[in-house]
Amino acid sequence: MPVEKLDTVDAFIVFDLDDAPESVGIVRSARKILPGGAGDLARSMTYAFATFEMQRSGASAGINAVDDDRADAVAKFTAEIAPMVASGRFLPEPGTRVPRTALESLAEADSRAAIGDVADQATVAGVVAAAATAAGGLDGRTVAIEGSGPICDALTLAVEDRGGTIVAMNGQADVLFAGSKMGAVDHAVAEQFQVGTLVPYGPIPVTARALAVLGRAGTTVVPDFISTAGPLFAWWPSGDPSPEAVSHDAAVQITASLEEIANHPDGLFLAASYRAESFLATWRDPLPFGRPLAS
Repeated sequence: MPVEKLDTVDAFIVFDLDDAPESVGIVRSARKILPGGAGDLARSMTYAFATFEMQRSGASAGINAVDDDRADAVAKFTAEIAPMVASGRFLPEPGTRVPRTALESLAEADSRAAIGDVADQATVAGVVAAAATAAGGLDGRTVAIEGSGPICDALTLAVEDRGGTIVAMNGQADVLFAGSKMGAVDHAVAEQFQVGTLVPYGPIPVTARALAVLGRAGTTVVPDFISTAGPLFAWWPSGDPSPEAVSHDAAVQITASLEEIANHPDGLFLAASYRAESFLATWRDPLPFGRPLAS
């Protein structure tokens, strides 16, 4: 994966597919952001685009800064990438320690139809639709949520509205939403769970070893690049761009995507990967190496 270092600040952008017409991805900041993790995030986004047959690439940026210097570093970052945003080469999304307010100066140049609240609503709609599809409905189901924050609060309301019951993270539930960070569910955590269906609400929360552990336990693991794909339908709506229509479209598309591969003998993750790679092969040679799982 090409890694492009910035000139005015200690930061970089990883582009998964360097010749894609547009690239989208999360911007994070910490004392030291590693390109490897950024590459994993970029790959997940690439597979989301490929799942829904969009010729776009994932990307991810890291801004290396301590707390006292972060505001200045982020300001320099946004100023330098402004031409990339205007051309569509890199369209940034908020991530760890980089809230959407820090990216506001770029919004006018961003070509996407809707970012922010509309995309966030589509995220929740897509995650809930994925859970309902994979678990055979949420009515009467027990649901645990790993993590906290606005998206978890929205998921709680949506689950209760569908007749589900939110339970504590005690290791046992019909459905588990996970996504507080990359690799939140590693093999040690996975061994403690008795969960029927795991549904990511954030990028790559499951490690490769955890996927194997959960598979042996009979847990259905929804690929994050499907369940979190709701924003794609806000960024590039195919019809009515109203928030309600976008969320509905996201739910319908994600449901259909999972139903198509529901009975694949290799399981949802591999089936979804095969499908994404099949589309990538129509416009990429060679295919990118490695599938979107946390290290």
